[in-house]
Amino acid sequence: MLLVAGFVFTYYTTWAILLPFFDASSPIHDYFPAREWAIRLPAFVLVVGLSGIGFFVGSTIMKENRKKAQKAKLRAS
Repeated sequence: MLLVAGFVFTYYTTWAILLPFFDASSPIHDYFPAREWAIRLPAFVLVVGLSGIGFFVGSTIMKENRKKAQKAKLRAS
């Protein structure tokens, strides 16, 4: 997992930071998608990740509130 993370970091750093310094006719540009995806892809991953975290927290809070309401209902009866 650490090797994959290191590879992704190196690839993205080369793509987003170093690639603009190479000439457009350089063959290194063939190894990377268009530069606009260097922003779109991480933004999409961030939105999906934050949505997943929000869904998890929301569902956990709802489950806890249901448990509390059920306990309160049992005590009242």
